[in-house]
This record gives sequence, C-alpha cells and structure tokens, in this order.
Amino acid sequence: MNNYTDILFEISRSGRTAYSLPKRDVPTISLEEKFSKVHLREEAAKLPEISELQLMRHYTALSNKNFGIENGFYPLGSCTMKYNPKINEDVARYRGFTNIHPLQTTRTLQGALRLMYELQEDLKVVSGMDAISLQPAAGAQGEWAGLMIIKAYHEKNEDLKTRRKILVPDSAHGTNPASAVIAGFDVVEIPSNEDGTVDLAALKQAVGEDTAGLMLTNPNTLGIFEKDILEMADIIHGVGGLLYYDGANLNAIMGITTPGAMGFDIVHLNLHKSFSTPHGGGGPGSGPVGVKAYLEPYLPIPRIEKTGNGFELNSNYPLSIGRVKGYFGNFGVNVRAYTYIRTMGARGLRKASESAVLHANYLRKRLEPYYDSPYKQVSKHEFVLSGNRQKKLGVRTVDIAKRLLDFGYYAPTIYFPLIVEECLMIEPTETESKETLDEFADAMIQIAKEVEDTPELVTGAPHHTSVKRLDEVTAARKPIVRFE
Repeated sequence: MNNYTDILFEISRSGRTAYSLPKRDVPTISLEEKFSKVHLREEAAKLPEISELQLMRHYTALSNKNFGIENGFYPLGSCTMKYNPKINEDVARYRGFTNIHPLQTTRTLQGALRLMYELQEDLKVVSGMDAISLQPAAGAQGEWAGLMIIKAYHEKNEDLKTRRKILVPDSAHGTNPASAVIAGFDVVEIPSNEDGTVDLAALKQAVGEDTAGLMLTNPNTLGIFEKDILEMADIIHGVGGLLYYDGANLNAIMGITTPGAMGFDIVHLNLHKSFSTPHGGGGPGSGPVGVKAYLEPYLPIPRIEKTGNGFELNSNYPLSIGRVKGYFGNFGVNVRAYTYIRTMGARGLRKASESAVLHANYLRKRLEPYYDSPYKQVSKHEFVLSGNRQKKLGVRTVDIAKRLLDFGYYAPTIYFPLIVEECLMIEPTETESKETLDEFADAMIQIAKEVEDTPELVTGAPHHTSVKRLDEVTAARKPIVRFE
C-alpha cells in the first residue's frame, strides 16, 4: 500500500497525465527554423507520469510532514516564530496591491506609496528614530545597510581610515560580526559579565579613536536587559563612535521604551519578529533601517516622501549609500506589517511585549528546578537554560532537543549563545496560550526525569518521527540531494 512516502518517479507509470491543455489556437513554429543555433534534445525529458489525484495526494502528504506554526509550538529562542494573523494575508492579497507593478508612474501608485510612507511613520514611533527606509530585504541586509551608513558617516567626517573597529558583545547574533566584516570593518569582541550583560570595564578599555561603532541588541541575546545602556551610549559617543541597535529583540520592549530613548543612532527592525510577517524557508523578509536625524542623508534611495501633490520618490540624496534592493523593498511583507500595526494599535503592541515577557518568565520559573539556570534575574522575552546537569548523566542538550520531537514540539535553539555551555534558548512568544506553555513545560520536565531514570530513551530519540536520528556529520558533509 502506498502511503505517499515514495517520490514521484517511483509511482510514475507511462501514459498517465495530471493536466489537460486546451486545443492550440496559435500557429506551430519550428525552433530549429526560428533559431539556427538552437540544439534540441534528442529524447523527451524523463519526467514522472502520474494522475492528478496521485499528484494531489503526493503534495498533500509532503505538506503534512512539514512542521509549521499552525502545526505546533515553536519555542525557538532568538528567532521568534510567532503566529501570523490571517487578516495580514487577506490585506496583502488585495487586488489593488497584487496587480500593481513597480515600474508604474508614481501617480498610479499613490495608495501603495501612502501605505509605505505611513508604515515608515509608525516604525519611527516604535523605534524612536527620526527616519526609516523600508528597502532592506531582511534583517541581515538591514544590519549591513546600517553598517554602510556608519561607514558613510565616518567617511564624510574624513576619519574612516582610522575608525576600522566595530565592537560586538560575545553574546551577539552571529550575523552581527559577519555583517561588520562584509562592510569592511574589523570586529572586536566585548566579553559579558557574570550577570550576562556587557562588561563595562572591558568596553571602556576597547574604545578609542579607532572605534567606528558598537552593535548591540537590548534586551540582549540572553534575554537580559542591558541596564547600563545609557552609560554605554555615552562611552561610544564620547569617542566619536555610533551605537547600532540590532532589532531582533524589539518585540520585548515595544510600547515600553525605544532604542532611540536608549541612545542608539541606527536600528534595523525584523518585521517577521516584531510585526508578525512570515518567517522561515529563506524568505520572505523585510529589515527596515532607521536613523537619527543627522544620519538621514545616508539612508538608501529612493526615499518615499509626502508632498503637496501626494507621495513621491526622491533620489536626490548625494550622501546616500545608494540602493540596497530593487524598487521599494519586499512590498507584500511590508503590507502585512502595516496591517498588524494598525490592527494592534499602540496598546496592542505594548500588550504583545508584556505578554511575551510574562510567558518567558513563567516558563523559566517552571523549568529552573529541572535544568541549570545560569542567570537568575528576571528575563525579558526569552531565556536560556543549560543542560550541564544532564550532561553529567551522559545526555547532551542535542539529545534533549531530539527527544522533544517525540512530543510534537519544534526544538528550542540549542548551543547558542556560545557563552552558555550546553545552552537551551527558549522563546515562547506572546501568541501562545497558558495551556500550551504548561504542556511544553510538562514535556521538558518529563525529559529531565527520563535522563535520570532511562537515559537511553533520550539519547536514542527521536522515536516517533518519520525519519529517525541521522548521522549529522555525514548528512552535513555528504548530503544526498538527488534521486538515482
């Protein structure tokens, strides 16, 4: 019996088709006669031949094997996999949005330009910045655009040759140092204190006339708020550097404070994390970049501006870093973010942050008796645990993560940040119910007890997935990606 785990080539039978084309109503043209140098294949492509019903069952079976936010809980620390309300999808599919083309004249794009302009204005309020560009296609590109703005600023001040260093905390996202290197800077790592925040003494020792800027997210990647942020801003500004905010964790502070109030000069925002746009699978994405007023001339072009005659595109910014993406960014993603913001309103955005913080601390307190907790203070939207206690019994964090799959959960982020040994990084988001949080906590507690009583049950997991435990080294180095 075929349970639709076979691939299409295995169920293919000669003569079957899954389509019915209308009769041709245009003349036949010979490619060989039309194009003298064309080379036609001598035999038909070996494509699978199946019926429409087989095709539908095959792809339905594949979709059922995929895990998504509508299948179950994603406690994925630092990457914020939260539910995307369907109203966002409905609005993004309005014919007035889906049928437009970016090469139309601005006179015929007034509705779309107005939406993007108003989204920029909303993001200015949420971030505390004075100007926003929606062009960057994702958070990492937003980081790079922000660093290019830092570069352009120092170049204008004629000190770029000496300001070659970007300071990055040791708990930072991996994209931070990567973006800095791609932008042409040298990276200096700043260590953390025992409480998980930036070591101010080390920061003071690292800064100087060669400092271009500091990259930071607040709360940081450990889910801890940098309580000394104003002093840190003074340290960086005191030597002529700029303070850059990685917006990955903005969803912990929306409506409560802003990066602008903390002293940041530049920010990128992750619309999939904070404003409920789709996430995963390599896209789509949007990573708007915002700046304080004195950096506005450096933003990407074209800029969307409001005039007496409506909304226009202005590229007359000679200090701009230029285009960072074709046209106006990922428009459909921006429509979704705009819908989310307007649906939630100011109170709703603040409530989302408050709920995310509440959920994280509730889970943290439930799990602390069963796993090591390296940081005891109140966390923000995410928190870290350590599997060191379980490691002493022969079970690693990766084993715990794989055992969670048997309970129907996507595993948390593991082994990140690197400064926490056997790290488990958990972020429940504001969209989950208390029942879901309790069920997840119960599963984690059961696994901790299994480690003590039947560790082989955990080290051999997963047991109930369609694919059991793989040889990860071989799978990574010698992947099988084609059908023979």
